[in-house]
Amino acid sequence: MTLFRPCIDLHEGKVKQIVGGTLSDTAGGLKTNFTSEHGASHYAEQYRSDRLVGGHVIKLGPGNDAAAREALAAYPGGLQLGGGITPENAAFWLEAGASHVIATSCLFDTGGRFQEERLDALVKAVGRERLVLDLSCRRRGDTWIVAMNRWQTLTDLPLTREALHSLSGACAELLIHAADVEGRCEGIDLELVRFLGKHAQVPTTYAGGAKSMEDLALVSEESGGRVDLAIGSALDIFGGKLIRYADCVAWNRRESGKSG
Repeated sequence: MTLFRPCIDLHEGKVKQIVGGTLSDTAGGLKTNFTSEHGASHYAEQYRSDRLVGGHVIKLGPGNDAAAREALAAYPGGLQLGGGITPENAAFWLEAGASHVIATSCLFDTGGRFQEERLDALVKAVGRERLVLDLSCRRRGDTWIVAMNRWQTLTDLPLTREALHSLSGACAELLIHAADVEGRCEGIDLELVRFLGKHAQVPTTYAGGAKSMEDLALVSEESGGRVDLAIGSALDIFGGKLIRYADCVAWNRRESGKSG
């Protein structure tokens, strides 16, 4: 079954919703959809109250550690944590309350070349059952290429059937943002959703472009119920006008009830 997955995106210590492809080391091109007056713990407490599981906290750059710790303390064991995760610090974030750590950039060298030994080190540090691989990607021609460094650097890893099968053996879940549509609220990448539904071998969350409650039903249909949907900028709790958070909570309760 397809479920709604909540998120807390942190930038400069604040909860924000950002157009994914505009995030870089320079502030000039950054486009921010929303900056919250509430701290990260506010949203974590809400997700805990509504019994939402599998949500993620993402640290977008430096200056977010304190806010991340606040969120994890407010919902211990209920949120995954990503952003700057390495084999050296992964265990720290699990001890701070994360259910899983989410890794991307540390799997590659500075030139974007995949380093299998880094993945092995992560699995050794925390175990595959506590590891989520973020294979967020950008479309190039007929394929998707995994992107790192806040989605600004394309790696040498295409998102193929073979890559999904291989990497699924090293993690508990996959998280995949469609970076080209992330934060734009202009529609999801349906082709990518279908691809993930067909080939992902572990629980997988897709994020990017959701603009209506119908997108949850669409992801469910197109992935065969094998892919969950993260929603951010479109939600009313993040300043959006397209999707009510309460409706997403109700969706999860209905779908969970069906499976029960």
